[in-house]
Amino acid sequence: MLDHATRILAIRHGETAWNVDTRIQGQLDVPLNDTGRWQAQRLGRAVADERIDAVYASDLARAYETAQAVATESGQPIVTDSGLRERHFGEFEGFTWKEIQQRWPQESERWRQRDLDFAPARGESLRQFYARCVAAATRIAAAHPGQTVAMIAHGGVMDCLYRAASRISLHAPRSWQLGNASINRLLFCAGNFTLVGWSDTFHLDDTALDETNDRVGNAA
Repeated sequence: MLDHATRILAIRHGETAWNVDTRIQGQLDVPLNDTGRWQAQRLGRAVADERIDAVYASDLARAYETAQAVATESGQPIVTDSGLRERHFGEFEGFTWKEIQQRWPQESERWRQRDLDFAPARGESLRQFYARCVAAATRIAAAHPGQTVAMIAHGGVMDCLYRAASRISLHAPRSWQLGNASINRLLFCAGNFTLVGWSDTFHLDDTALDETNDRVGNAA
């Protein structure tokens, strides 16, 4: 049975300036910052021996740019899929958590409480987002039985995949890491995801991977 399972490397994009500012990006097209580009380079080296058969990415710049490092090392082209985009946060996009709480106190409380049917104006509800990105990941995984697929997407997408693979309710508070450029491993078999490993960021800490010490500046 496992011979037909799809092995998935679910990877969050590298850091952006808005990640640092805790500013909601959603589907706004924010590029990687210098640290994010360094993270992507390290990520590419870390997966160079994975024998990846296909590379899929959200079509937003921060995910696509991260995917380029994986594609370069694997020799596979990038297939973009809008189903892997971050949740659409509508009018919240571009604002920090604090600004959202000040401008929209009632709406931000519903968001904080993980109200599954709450959607910011012009945005997606958590229920809609989960259905959309898990369906995209399922469709991709089902197309590659017995192969290894890299999916480069966003923190919210990673959260949904973790919940799908661990059978954790959308209502449950998050207690797991969603680090930038982290490698998360899942299996897909018989229509279901299974969690194998989560939030591997060893490639960002091990100086042995970086003999030239090329990290940009002193960014963390």
